[in-house]
Amino acid sequence: MIAQRFSTALRSAVAQRGFSTSSASLTKVAVLGAAGGIGQPLSLLLKQNPKVSDLALYDIRGAPGVAADISHINTASSTTGYLADNDGLAKALKGSEIVVIPAGVPRKPGMSRDDLFNTNASIVRDLAKACAEHCPKAHLLIISNPVNSTVPICAEVFKAAGVYDPKRLFGVTTLDVVRSSKFLSTLKGSDPAKTRVTVVGGHSGVTIVPILSQTAEGESIVQANDQQYLDLVKRIQFGGDEVVKAKDGAGSATLSMAFAGAVFTNSLLRAIGGEKGVVEPTFVDSPLYKDQGVEYFASNVELGPNGVEKIHPVGKLSAAEEDLLKACLADLAKNIKKGKEFVGAA
Repeated sequence: MIAQRFSTALRSAVAQRGFSTSSASLTKVAVLGAAGGIGQPLSLLLKQNPKVSDLALYDIRGAPGVAADISHINTASSTTGYLADNDGLAKALKGSEIVVIPAGVPRKPGMSRDDLFNTNASIVRDLAKACAEHCPKAHLLIISNPVNSTVPICAEVFKAAGVYDPKRLFGVTTLDVVRSSKFLSTLKGSDPAKTRVTVVGGHSGVTIVPILSQTAEGESIVQANDQQYLDLVKRIQFGGDEVVKAKDGAGSATLSMAFAGAVFTNSLLRAIGGEKGVVEPTFVDSPLYKDQGVEYFASNVELGPNGVEKIHPVGKLSAAEEDLLKACLADLAKNIKKGKEFVGAA
């Protein structure tokens, strides 16, 4: 009886937080970096998603243990852990329709996302090469920071392999949306689950541009353009620093990022399954600011069975948001160039 009540309560909570509870259109999902700080809670959340039929967990160490642990959860999906030995990465990727990559080292106090570049760029490049070889048509969801640079790295790897499809490569920026909704709703006393904020740009510092003026809760704050607005924007842009500091060197935003990654994965699963009107901000190959040297940009994207269905423009902005966007584009162009140069493409 207790287990039944827990299961019912969990399904209710999952539905409220944006996870589909329909079991139609089952899909194999691979998580690369599954034993890490993001990978473990992300895998746990994906195990609860009834749209996932087969969960493949890969890491250089620890993945079989994580898989054994969550395989005891009484949901229908199968779970298998893989290590690098015996072609484990190839086996994890074979047949995967969605590959989520949270692999890499976490931030430490005083580090920016760009400080992670030298280590994480190599990890993401090598994993992208494996994906291009073993599941070139999979939807690739990049969580590994710095996303502004790692997404271009993946694109260039796929281009070199002759299998690049811009509709199937996503930088997961959902955490910026989650933070914006939570922080704004706290100020306004609204329901955070219903406070929807579009966040455009990139996924690092000033490249994160919350469009608060387009929400009923945020419009008055933007119009005031006072210290409260400035503080809110700064907290959204640098919320990760808040977590890094609070963890005192023991990690970064792993749990909230895992939740955000699961939210985006679920939205893509819904769209792959045929649901219409699924829209999420995400960092993709975008035409919006290519004339300014920004080839990748996050904005509202309508998702479909083949990935990117439609890229929405940013819409009307306040004067303050126009200034934020200008700063974003200048920084973002540098981040993208850095990623391309890493694979010799710039």
